[in-house]
Amino acid sequence: MISRAQRTPIGEWWWTVDRLTLAAIGALMLAGVVLSLAASPPVAGRLGLEPFYFVNRHIMFLFPTLAILIGVSFLTPRQIRRLSLVVFAISLVMVAATPFFGQEIKGARRWLVLAGVNIQPSEFLKPAFVILIAWLFGESAKRPEMPANTIALGLLLMVVALLVIQPDFGQTMLIVLVWSALFFMAGMRIVWMFGIAGAAGFGLLIAYYTVPHVTSRIQRFMNPAAGDTFNIDVATESFMRGGWFGRGPGEGTVKRMLPESHTDFVFSVAAEEFGVALCLALVMLFSFIVIRALIRAMRNEDPFCRFAAAGLTMLFATQSAINMAVNLHLIPAKGMTLPFISYGGSSMLSLAYGMGMLLALTREQPSGAMLSSPDALLPAGSRI
Repeated sequence: MISRAQRTPIGEWWWTVDRLTLAAIGALMLAGVVLSLAASPPVAGRLGLEPFYFVNRHIMFLFPTLAILIGVSFLTPRQIRRLSLVVFAISLVMVAATPFFGQEIKGARRWLVLAGVNIQPSEFLKPAFVILIAWLFGESAKRPEMPANTIALGLLLMVVALLVIQPDFGQTMLIVLVWSALFFMAGMRIVWMFGIAGAAGFGLLIAYYTVPHVTSRIQRFMNPAAGDTFNIDVATESFMRGGWFGRGPGEGTVKRMLPESHTDFVFSVAAEEFGVALCLALVMLFSFIVIRALIRAMRNEDPFCRFAAAGLTMLFATQSAINMAVNLHLIPAKGMTLPFISYGGSSMLSLAYGMGMLLALTREQPSGAMLSSPDALLPAGSRI
């Protein structure tokens, strides 16, 4: 047991980090392993792989995921800004290179193969982008003369343009939503709200008429008779098949029919084999993390920490909601993972990076630790 009297880095971390949120994230990771065992063997069999190929890789990715989550949660706000600047710059270059050197999958180039490992750079771009935008909006709140809002808008347009080229409209929508929410928190004028909504609607209209797979997905969502809706039909039917307590582990049929049952539709596998009760438990875990993080963010007096923690929370919440909404056929299909549960190395590592920063930014600041730190004498938002 770690004593409160210990002034070691580990001791201070343990008594200041949000242990309940950390436990909830651990519960999601455990659920991810269980659902990987349930969903991935049939997918591996269809691909001619060893039955537990995806399970073994999922567990293998958990070790660096935990290391990143815990390691990043030790950082100070100043270190988080510096690290995010480096991660953003590297990820931006990789995202820009993806359309030219990336691996094409289903008509899109979103993956780079480095040393035999598939990497999706946009996953790492998201949390770093949120931190930089939060710093800019925080500076704008303290120093109105600084053109922070203009720089933030420029960064948004640049990131959106690179993602649309791939094309990756799911990540684009996610980034625009989080950016808009942070801009709203920073006190944007009503004219900006209408402008952003109009620009988003116009962009969606252009995508609908110029990108075939966007057209087909929206048409199938609005009118199921317009195309093949087998995947969504099976996914939504799984909730009826499973009932409240499921058909039992290994008894589901969704995973035998859906090619993305271990990624995009793992929530449907959970519904069929373990029931709506488990799905509600997962929703409660996600909700607990989101609500607790937002409450702790509201209590933070530093604008940067408040904006950054809220932005990372909204990124986590929106991605979770999108995945579950697709499984329930509430929105058109999007290729987005369920945090810490779906299979995907890039997704798990980037989520660990983002949630590690969230844990760091929402840590309690004991008065003694603040007084012993030279940086405590300087305004937190003025340093990078």
